[in-house]
Amino acid sequence: MALRTPVAPLHLFDTDSLIGEEDRAIRDAVRHFVEQKIKPEVSQWYEAGSLPVRELAQELGGLGVLGMHLEGYGCAGTSATAYGLACMELEAGDSGIRSLVSVQGSLAMFAIWKHGSEEQKQEWLPRMAAGEAIGCFGLTEPDFGSNPAGMRTRARRDGDDWVLTGNKMWITNGSVADVAIVWAQTEEGIRGFVVPTGTPGFSAPEIKKKLSLRASVTSELVLDEVRLPASAILPGAAGLSGPLSCLNEARYGIIFGSLGAARDSLETAITYSRERDIFDRPLASFQLTQAKLADMALELGKGMLLALHLGRLKDEGRLQPNQVSLGKLNNVREAIAIARECRTILGAAGITLEYPVLRHANNLESVLTYEGTSEVHQLVIGQALTGEAAFR
Repeated sequence: MALRTPVAPLHLFDTDSLIGEEDRAIRDAVRHFVEQKIKPEVSQWYEAGSLPVRELAQELGGLGVLGMHLEGYGCAGTSATAYGLACMELEAGDSGIRSLVSVQGSLAMFAIWKHGSEEQKQEWLPRMAAGEAIGCFGLTEPDFGSNPAGMRTRARRDGDDWVLTGNKMWITNGSVADVAIVWAQTEEGIRGFVVPTGTPGFSAPEIKKKLSLRASVTSELVLDEVRLPASAILPGAAGLSGPLSCLNEARYGIIFGSLGAARDSLETAITYSRERDIFDRPLASFQLTQAKLADMALELGKGMLLALHLGRLKDEGRLQPNQVSLGKLNNVREAIAIARECRTILGAAGITLEYPVLRHANNLESVLTYEGTSEVHQLVIGQALTGEAAFR
């Protein structure tokens, strides 16, 4: 018996009816870019452990997605929902591509846009929006990830200058960046600095031998008596609230982005199950297979409804950090479960780079712990529910 035409997982939830026409058009343009430019190449990039960042940055800048939700300075000024949908399509290609865009727009560019001087904004944002300059964000250190307040990187005054010393770790885009936003302890508390990467004493050795986010440049930042002028400090950021405001922007993109990896995995598994015969029947015709697919579609759809609701709150200026934690915790946790389950449907074929599902699962292992581990987001939510902080 011929199989009927299947329904796409998110069509079951009619989520397109919740998205405005302009936002759908932006999403579709990014989806087309990913289908044409990313998916045909990404398995080779992943296997080689490399990414043509500068070439891609200029193409992504031309597409208008770098800092797309920011206003002015060459940025597109889209809605937050459109930005989230773009992240979803980019991560359907690969988490490394979405990470490139997130770090550029939601961390490095956002830090300058929100906390920088007018001079800093004029100098960097137009070039970064166009993909002509690449940024990175230096907060995490070798011994301080979930506890950034304990960072050891120091900035001391020397006359009118600042001198930075320390190390940052797991920095996306670090080795190819033109500018780094570096957070350091000062006598006044934690402050942010705009550091051109050509400054003497700055180096960014690339981290190799990764099993996750292989189609992404990940680096250490080494600051050895890096001397900066007084104008390098971000005037609008004082204390830990500065970097945390940037992290909330990046976490928001992950709420949508992780669903892109899940959707691509599920659509791949559905297609495979319809084409793969076992015991003289399509794999899709077995009850156990359909139960897996149904459960995964349900979690994907619930995650999408949550993401769209949070996007609407953000567009209205009402999104709270603990709500971002809800989205990041749920959607990444469900996305990685979906990718792993999809691998079981593909059997041995699922472990190869011919299909994207294990690549997505491996990437999501990193997404699960960066921009706040699942445990940290559980504690953020727990604090909201109880009024008690349990971080120490």
